Amino acid sequence: MSRRLVVEADGGSRGNPGPAGYGAVVRDADTGRVLAERAASVGRATNNVAEYGGLVAGLQAALDLDPTAEVEVRMDSKLVVEQMSGRWKIKHPDMQQLALQARALARQLGGVRYTWVPRAQNGAADALANEAMDGKPVHRDQAAEPVLSGDDVQPTEPAPVVTTVTHLLRHGSTEHSPERRYSGRNDLPLSRTGRAEAEASGARVAGLGVEVVVASPLRRTRETAEIVAGVLGLPVVHDDDLVELDFGDLEGLTAAEALTKHPLATRRFMAQVSVAAPGGESVLDVAARVRRARARILDRHAGGTVLVISHVTPIKLLLAAGLGVGEDVVHRMFLDAASLSTVSWSSDGRSSVRLVNDTSHLG
Repeated sequence: MSRRLVVEADGGSRGNPGPAGYGAVVRDADTGRVLAERAASVGRATNNVAEYGGLVAGLQAALDLDPTAEVEVRMDSKLVVEQMSGRWKIKHPDMQQLALQARALARQLGGVRYTWVPRAQNGAADALANEAMDGKPVHRDQAAEPVLSGDDVQPTEPAPVVTTVTHLLRHGSTEHSPERRYSGRNDLPLSRTGRAEAEASGARVAGLGVEVVVASPLRRTRETAEIVAGVLGLPVVHDDDLVELDFGDLEGLTAAEALTKHPLATRRFMAQVSVAAPGGESVLDVAARVRRARARILDRHAGGTVLVISHVTPIKLLLAAGLGVGEDVVHRMFLDAASLSTVSWSSDGRSSVRLVNDTSHLG
């Protein structure tokens, strides 16, 4: 029997539009226990946009907990419930995009249904939304052990918090890099510049205490990993879930060329993380893979220092997860070839982005 979760979501705006934020709570449907809490500002927006933000955050938290779970979403926004249930149309452009994100997340779960509840029954999510509007973001994940009560409760020592550090290295340059061509599942080797970048990266990470090297198996990342791991004296573990987004028909094209050959498909792909490149993948498709890879790394190397050698999209998604923000942030980041970023992950659910796009070692 699938696990059952309840997502309570809300959002608010002081001014409508005005400073806005959302809140989301994920509970175990059988015990009512809180498993995750999310709250964040969405800048200046309407109540409805903020409510959709809470929905997306809640579904993402549920997906992180258990992709096979059956989820009931409870919201006091009749508009969002009716629109997500397919009974009302969505006209607002920002809400359309958020609804697409929510539907893409819902498709990755075991099942999602939407229930309207009175505001009085949505107090926890409302309180989190107000914390967000007060400038107090929340990203809490509770331990998975069952809650006991009465005489069954025995005092226990709190579990020690373990922190795992992931250094995220983008591969060195290839012939596609100077012209910023879409470079997905190709078999291009490192260029001469790329090999020099990999050697410089090896020297850069040599003093970081790296214990494990995990890399995408594509040729450019494999070659980068071989050079860097050679400096470190470590073997390389390959993870297929760390490969780059499949750009399909856009492979090898510049953005301008892609817009000329596939204008509508390229614009939709560039604008919405739920839309796949023509003949390829969407950002959300890659996000699902990256979540699996991250879970494996944190499980197998808990408390260690791991060097992850991958590509632009997976590294951006790992940074987004570390920041506790949505996948659409990938369109607002830039990562150079052979750049280094760092995220630490604590076993109590907290994460910290310590470094982004460092290229100081490249001269």
